[in-house]
Amino acid sequence: MMIRDGCETADAPYDFRVRTLAGTEQDLSAYRGQALLIVNVASRCGFTPQYEGLELLYRRYRGQGLVVLGFPCNQFGAQEPGTAADIQIFCRERYDVTFPMFAKIDVKGPAADPLFRWLTARAEGLFGTRAIKWNFTKFLVDRSGRIVHRYAPRVRPDTLARPVERALATP
Repeated sequence: MMIRDGCETADAPYDFRVRTLAGTEQDLSAYRGQALLIVNVASRCGFTPQYEGLELLYRRYRGQGLVVLGFPCNQFGAQEPGTAADIQIFCRERYDVTFPMFAKIDVKGPAADPLFRWLTARAEGLFGTRAIKWNFTKFLVDRSGRIVHRYAPRVRPDTLARPVERALATP
């Protein structure tokens, strides 16, 4: 099922369609059966160096079925002000990012992207909050499309190897 405006009937993140940095539509169903690490990212954030760790995780586990999905967001301190081209150049030149990157979106509030409305409705943050509080919030999804865990921005990607391995082991 493809979801554009709502998220109430989606069963998994694979049910959504998103826009890439290049401006084309991408069905997340292309990643069905793979584990996903979905992250809202920003280029001018104190957590921006996490791009390096995200890329290392992706390179280490992509052959086993992990896909890191980056979603730029400018809602927190205006830390992602650039255009799609600016973001792509920054990620490639500064961090050699090869994992899929998508168009800049809102991850909270009334204009929040349906994928992130779905994620936050199903995975609580710190102290039971639902709203994303900052850049580099991470959602780990197993191969069956279940959210395994939501990680706060301070959780570094290099600490996620074991959880990723468990998500990959889920049929």
